[in-house]
Formats: sequence, structure tokens, C-alpha cells
Amino acid sequence: MANIKTEDEIMFFEREMREFWTKLKSIYGTEQINQTLALRDSCKESIKVLSDKWSKKLKEGDLMIDKIQEYSNEILQQSQRISENQEHLTEIKSNLNQEEKQKKDLTDSIQELKEELMKKKEIISSKNKAAKERVERLCKSKVLFEERLGLEIRRIHNDQLQFIFRHIDHKDPDKPYVFTLSINEQGDYEVTSCTPPLDCIAEFQLKVRETNNFSAFVANIRKAFTALSYK
Repeated sequence: MANIKTEDEIMFFEREMREFWTKLKSIYGTEQINQTLALRDSCKESIKVLSDKWSKKLKEGDLMIDKIQEYSNEILQQSQRISENQEHLTEIKSNLNQEEKQKKDLTDSIQELKEELMKKKEIISSKNKAAKERVERLCKSKVLFEERLGLEIRRIHNDQLQFIFRHIDHKDPDKPYVFTLSINEQGDYEVTSCTPPLDCIAEFQLKVRETNNFSAFVANIRKAFTALSYK
């Protein structure tokens, strides 16, 4: 039933259209209708051309928008990479500054150590020079001591001097009385051994350090050995 009704409606519409065109032709004439139709077709063609043109423009615009979006994304990525690189460069610069500071601190420390070492070398050199001068003076006095005090002086290990007295014990003139002398790190006289031992050796050592009268120091030790031989 629905199909029959639809066909009837179509037939009715076609009949109405034929009647409309018949009346239209009778009113305006065939030529004017044809002009109207031609104008309509021309308008339709113009509209179609414009539509195609704008459609093409729109497609080009979409492509341009896509390109712009693509460029924008690329610029954003580049900006992010630049920002990351700047952070990395800042970190590297900070590390370099720290390394430069550490290098400067190390250089300053090395310079201070060098200066301190040079001072110590100068002090040691000065003390060694003074010690050598004292040893030389002692060696020059050797003959005098041997002749007047019956003393023999020997240079032994570690630049020490060994003083050997004889002719002290009247019962045994060849019996040796010995003490060993050195110059310590402070440049002072120091008795490192004494045979036989003397209770007063520390006192004599302190006195020679104060007066620097070495002859009196040796004479006092000989007197002490002589006094000991009578006990």
C-alpha cells in the first residue's frame, strides 16, 4: 500500500510540473524561458567554478595551516632542545667554575708548601753550616787538646766526635775516659754517651749551650773524670 501511494504522489507531482511549464510557456514564451534557463545554467556554472576555486583555496589553506602547525611544533621542539642545552651549558659552566676554584686553591696550597719547604731548607742549611763550622773549630782544637790534656778526638758515624782522655787514672794511665758529642737539630751541643758516666754531664751540657765556651766545657769534663778516678 505504501509503494502504491508513493507512485501516485510522484505521478501527481509530474503532472503538476507539466501543467506549470505549460502555463509558464504560455505566459512568457519559449525564448524567454530558454534565456532564463541559460542564465540559470551560467550562474550554476559560475557558482560551480567559484565553488571549485574556493574549495581548492580551502584545501590549500588547510595544507598551509598543517604546515604552520608542523613548523610551530618543530620550533617548539627546537626551543625545548635549546632550553635543555642552555641548562646543560649552565651546569658545565658551574662545574668549570668549581674546577677553576679547586685548581686555584690547589695552586695556592702548593705555593704555600713550596715557600714553607724553602724556609725549612734555608733553616736546615743554616744549621748544617753552623754545625759544620763548629765541627771544624773542634777539629782545629784537636792538637791543642791532645798536647795539653792528653786528649784524642775521633770523628765517628753521623758526624759525631768522640773525646778520649788518657793519663787521668794514675794507677792506669792508658785507661780511656770517653764521651761522645754531636750537634742536634736545634744546633746545640749534645752529649750522646759518657763512659764512665758523670752525674754532672747534664749541667756541663747546659752551661756550654749558654756560654758557647767549648774549651771550658772539655776542661770541666776532664776535671770531673779526674775527680772520679780518685773515688
